[in-house]
Amino acid sequence: MTISLHPSTLPAVLSPVLTPFKADGNPDAPKLLKQCKWLEANGVGQAIFGTNSEANSMSAPQKMSTLTTLIEGGLSPEHLMPGTGATSIDATVNMTRHAVNHQCAGVLMLPPFYYKDVSDDGLFAYFSEVIQKVGSAALQIYIYNIPPVTKINLSLSLLERLTKEYPKTIVGMKDSSGDWSYTESVIKLLAPHGFRVYAGSEVFLMRALRAGGVGCISATANVNPKAIADLAAHWRESNADERQAGLDQVRGIFAKYQMIAGMKTAVAHYSKDPEWLRVRPPLMQLTPEQQAQLLSELQQINFSMPGL
Repeated sequence: MTISLHPSTLPAVLSPVLTPFKADGNPDAPKLLKQCKWLEANGVGQAIFGTNSEANSMSAPQKMSTLTTLIEGGLSPEHLMPGTGATSIDATVNMTRHAVNHQCAGVLMLPPFYYKDVSDDGLFAYFSEVIQKVGSAALQIYIYNIPPVTKINLSLSLLERLTKEYPKTIVGMKDSSGDWSYTESVIKLLAPHGFRVYAGSEVFLMRALRAGGVGCISATANVNPKAIADLAAHWRESNADERQAGLDQVRGIFAKYQMIAGMKTAVAHYSKDPEWLRVRPPLMQLTPEQQAQLLSELQQINFSMPGL
């Protein structure tokens, strides 16, 4: 067992929370607050403004005002890890500072993803400038590695350099590479120094925990929160692999569809609120046929979202 140098109030499982939108395209903060409180009641923290939140379809001011509304509405910042990464250093600094000022437990920070084939030196300079401009000892950055989307690979040497330079600030990562060997290599290299590695999908939850990771930040924690959080809490028990298979089955159904539209279909259905179906362009809702097929497959495995 390693002892974390960075005690954290964040739980083992977080959800990149789906964002409900109003007809005019603005985030529906009261509806989002209700959803976050449901996740919280099921043991799952909130990585708002992540990929599945359609974060990059929102402006920095939209995200900042929504965060303020959530916290003023009673959501605990101790379980919040808002996404604050942007291609602009200025936007990243503004959103990050806003999260720190609201005492969020951490921020999830994408690398600047527009330019491809950038050097480790360039990526280091980006994170370094953000940290220096935010200028807060309270800042806790979780780097968001999602090369299937960003087309940027975060090398082990870059991560090691960042954690050595900013050991109290760069405290962890979400790895959505989908490459278990990479995730495992990050855990082996940095977890002994207190670096907190979250797998980017619950498919890797057991492997991550057994290797010394801390949990997962996963899309389907939006719809299956309790089962995922329960496995994270009881991963040493004899039926853990059986539970993992159950999580994989649910994930597999949603993975057949565009995930964000599919999960919004489920939330809309189980909450009886069709406004949840809205996504922002360029994403599109599932067709009525796809919606019916998805809900039929969920019904076949007796899936439900109690308390929604």
